Amino acid sequence: QVQLVESGGGLVQTGGSVRLSCTASGFRFSLYDMEWYRQAPGKEREFVARVAWGGSTMYQDSVKGRFTISRDNAKNAVYLQMTALKSDDTAIYYCKRFKGDYWGQGTQVTVSS
Repeated sequence: QVQLVESGGGLVQTGGSVRLSCTASGFRFSLYDMEWYRQAPGKEREFVARVAWGGSTMYQDSVKGRFTISRDNAKNAVYLQMTALKSDDTAIYYCKRFKGDYWGQGTQVTVSS
């Protein structure tokens, strides 16, 4: 079955960086667009970034220029490099396959001053 496992979250200072990873299994990873979403306390889950199967990317406006999504099809992995972090970036970050309702368990990122 489809499985998505995130890792790499933690506590980081304002202005710092962190890299999230998501390892996928149970499907032909290279054929699917992959996404990152996040959910902040008291807020709805929101789209962060997408990387297409061919490598093109798109981002939520608030993270453009600060976050970079990438993928390694040989490793069945998708990454989210987050830089210049702000307190507003504090959230649980989820990996998702673009087609179908498949989510990881999430990884917490807390940005603290």
